[in-house]
Amino acid sequence: MCGIVGYVGHRDASDVLVSALTRLEYRGYDSAGIAVFEDGVINVAKSKGKLKDLVEKMDKEGKPKGVAGIGHTRWATHGEPSDINSHPHSGARVTLVHNGIIENYKELKEFLIKDGRRFLSDTDTEVVAQLLDHYYNYISDPIKAIIRTTQDLRGSFALGIVFENYPDTVFAVRRESPLIIGVGKDENFIASDVPAIIKYTKDYYLLEHDEVAVLSADGVKVYDTHYQPVVKTLKTADWDVDAVGKCGYPHYMIKEINEQPTAIRNTVTPRVKDGMPNLEECNITPEALRKIRNIFIVACGTAMHSGMVGKYVMENIARTHVTVDIASEFRYRDPIIGKGDLIIIVSQSGETADSLAAMRLAKQKGAQTLAIVNAMGSTIAREADMLIYTHAGPEISVASTKAYMVQLAVMYLFAFELAFAKGTIDEEKYKYYTSKLLETPDMVQRTIESTTEIAQKISTQLITADSLLYIGRGLDYALSMEGSLKLKEISYIHSESYAAGELKHGTISLITQEMPVIAVATQSALYEKTVSNIKEVKARGAKVIMICKESDDVPGDVADCVLKVLDFEEILLPMLVCVPLQLIAYYTAVQRGNDVDQPRNLAKSVTVE
Repeated sequence: MCGIVGYVGHRDASDVLVSALTRLEYRGYDSAGIAVFEDGVINVAKSKGKLKDLVEKMDKEGKPKGVAGIGHTRWATHGEPSDINSHPHSGARVTLVHNGIIENYKELKEFLIKDGRRFLSDTDTEVVAQLLDHYYNYISDPIKAIIRTTQDLRGSFALGIVFENYPDTVFAVRRESPLIIGVGKDENFIASDVPAIIKYTKDYYLLEHDEVAVLSADGVKVYDTHYQPVVKTLKTADWDVDAVGKCGYPHYMIKEINEQPTAIRNTVTPRVKDGMPNLEECNITPEALRKIRNIFIVACGTAMHSGMVGKYVMENIARTHVTVDIASEFRYRDPIIGKGDLIIIVSQSGETADSLAAMRLAKQKGAQTLAIVNAMGSTIAREADMLIYTHAGPEISVASTKAYMVQLAVMYLFAFELAFAKGTIDEEKYKYYTSKLLETPDMVQRTIESTTEIAQKISTQLITADSLLYIGRGLDYALSMEGSLKLKEISYIHSESYAAGELKHGTISLITQEMPVIAVATQSALYEKTVSNIKEVKARGAKVIMICKESDDVPGDVADCVLKVLDFEEILLPMLVCVPLQLIAYYTAVQRGNDVDQPRNLAKSVTVE
C-alpha cells in the first residue's frame, strides 16, 4: 500500500519523482523519499511526514540532481514513521524502494547479521536491500542477483532498484504488489499505478509476477526467472491529466462526489442492449447464471458495503442465497464452497491482498469467480473467471465515493440479469428495472444539487460530537454501514452503524443527551418500524437526523432535522441516499479542519494482509 516510482530519461529526476509521488500519496503518506544518481553516486533524500515535508527539506538542504532515480511514499507496516525508517533503503551498493510486506524478514535478517551486516532501520525493506547487496557481491550481474534474491523472499513486493555501478538504469521486480512500466519518448518510468505517470505518458506495460524489468532512457527490457527475454503488450490509459487533477475543487473527495453521475453512465450504458443488461463481454451468460446455487460476495471496507446492498437486491428479486464476507476472515473460516457456487470479489484496485487470497481459495475449491474491479489489468481482474470492470476513472481521495457508487451500479446490473435468467422476474420487470437504472445518473446529479446545502447544515451539528450512531433497516442498514464508515474515516468521530431493530438489545444504553443519531428510513415496507426505533432513541435524549423520501410526511416529534431525497424506484434508492451520506461526512471533516483526502493512519490500496 506504499507508492513507488522510478524514472530514467532526460528530465530532472527529482522533479519527475516528486511529481509522480503526488499522484500516489493516496497509497500512504507518513514518510517519503527519493534516490537519484548524482555524478555517479546514489544521493538519497528522505523525511518523515507527507511529501510536502520532503520537498521542504530538499528546498533547505538541496535536492539530488540527475536524470535517473527512484521514489517512495509510505504507509508504515514495519517500524514507526521516522526519517530512518523512510524509504529508500540501501545496502553497500544497492538502493531500493518497496511496496508490500516480506513475511520471512526475521530469518533473513538473522542470516545477514551472522554474515556481518548491520541494520539501521526497523523495516523489512532494509532486509531486502541488504540481501540483494549480499548476492550482488557474488553475482555481478544485477538481473541475476535480483532473480536470486526473490527466490528467498516470501510475501508480497514491488521493488524499484538502482545499483551503484549502473547510473543510467532503473531495475524493477514484483510479486503480488502492483507495478507498471511507463513507456515514453527517450524516457521510461515505473509506478505503482497509472495516475503517477499520466502527466508524462499514457503508454505502459504490466509487469507479471517475478519478472525483472530493466529501464534505460533508450528502452525497456523484461526478463523472466530463467533470464529469458519477455515480449510485453503495450497498453494505453484511456483518461488524461485532468482525470487525476482537482480541476478547481478544494479536495479530490468533493470532485469525485460530483463525478458520480458520469461514472455511473460510463459503467452502465455500455452494458445495456435493447433495454436490458448484457454482460456477455464479461463472460457472463444466462446459461451460466442459471447454474448458480449460492453466491458469496467477498470484499473489504467500502467494497464490502456495496456487497451488502447487492445481497439485499439479489435475494429479493433473484431469490438466490447470498452471503457477504469480509475478505480478511473468509478463507480462515474454511468456507463451505465448491462447484455451483459463485464468489464475487469486489475490489477497486484489483490488488487488495485479502480479497485476492479469498479468490484463489475459491478457485481451488472449484467455485466460479467474478471480479468487480476498477483497475484495468490488475491481478484480481486477470485471475477471475468472469470480470466486470467499473468505469469510475481514477479515484485519488482515500475515502471512496464514486468507486462505491459504480460498484452499486454493477451489483444492480448483475442482480437484474441473474433474476431474469432464473425466471424470478419477467421481461417487463427486467426492462423496467434497467430503465430506472439508466435514469440514475440524472437522479444522482439532482440529489447532489438538492442535498448539498442541508448536508452542510447537518455537519455543523456533528463537529463537536464525541460519538454517534447510524441506524436503518434492510437496504437502509446497508447504507448506514457505509455512511458511518465514511464519517469516521475522515472526521475521526467515533461512529457505529446498527440495524435499527437491534438497538434495544444493548446498544441503546449508549444513547446520551444530545447524542446525534442519523436514521435512514427510505424503504416503505420498513418505514413505520424504523420510525418506532427512532422514537426509542429520541425518548432517551438523542438528537435525530432523519433521511427519508421527499413524499414522506415526518411528524415534528420524530426528528430534529430531516433530509429528504427525491422519490425514486425504492430498490435503487441506495444510489441516491449514499450521496447525502457522503456529503455529510465530507463537510463534517472539512469543518473540523481535517485533511479530507489523506486521513490519518489510512491508505487506499491495501496490498498487505
